Amino acid sequence: MTLDFISIETIQEIAQQYGYWAVFSGIFLESLGLPIPGETVTIAGGFLAGNDQLNYWIVLADASLGAIFGGNVGYWIGRRGGWPLLLSIGRIFRIREEQLESLKRQFGENAPRTVFLGRFIALLRTFASPLAGIVQMPYLQFTVYNTLGAVTWASVVVSLSYFAGQFVPLESMVAWAGQFAFVMLLIAIAWIAIPLWLESRKVKEVVVSSDPQPDDQPASGM
Repeated sequence: MTLDFISIETIQEIAQQYGYWAVFSGIFLESLGLPIPGETVTIAGGFLAGNDQLNYWIVLADASLGAIFGGNVGYWIGRRGGWPLLLSIGRIFRIREEQLESLKRQFGENAPRTVFLGRFIALLRTFASPLAGIVQMPYLQFTVYNTLGAVTWASVVVSLSYFAGQFVPLESMVAWAGQFAFVMLLIAIAWIAIPLWLESRKVKEVVVSSDPQPDDQPASGM
C-alpha cells in the first residue's frame, strides 16, 4: 500500500538511486510501525533486479532482513509503551477502552498467525509487530513467526516482481499488489469484526435474560 503523495515514478527513482539501501530501509520503517510504502519499494527492487539493474539475491536478503529487524524494533516499541499510546489514539477516535481491550484479547489469541500472515495484508504489515508487543507475545515466539513471515513474504514479493518485471510494467504490478492487499484487508477486518459482533450480541442476550421479571401481583381480597 503506497502513500497517496508518493508516486510510483518517485518510488522507482528512489529504488534506482539508492538501490539495496532503499529496499532495506523501506520495509524496515514500514515493519516498525510507520506508514511507509515498504512493499512497493520492495516490488520496485525486484522489478529492477528482473531488468538486471540490481542483484536478485541481494534484494531478497535486504527485504528479508529489513522486515525482520523492523519487526523486532516495532515489537519492543509496542511492548514498552504501545498500550498507553493506543488508548490515547482510541480516545481521539472515540473508541472505548473496553473495545480496545476486546481487540487486544482477540489479537493475543491469534498473535502467531497474525504476525506471520500479517506480512501479506495491508495495515497489518505495519501494525502487527507493535501489536504483538502490546499483547506481551513471548519474544522467542514472536521472533520465530516474525522471521518466518518476513522471509516467506520477501521470497514471494521479490520473486514475483523479479520474473514478472521482465514482461509487466511496474505500475501494473503495484496495482495488482494493492488490489490483493485490499481484499486480504477486508478478509482480516471481517475475521476480527464478526466474532466481536457475535460476542456483543451474546452479552446483550445474557443481560436481557438476567433482568429480574416483576413478580405476579396476588389478587387482593375484600
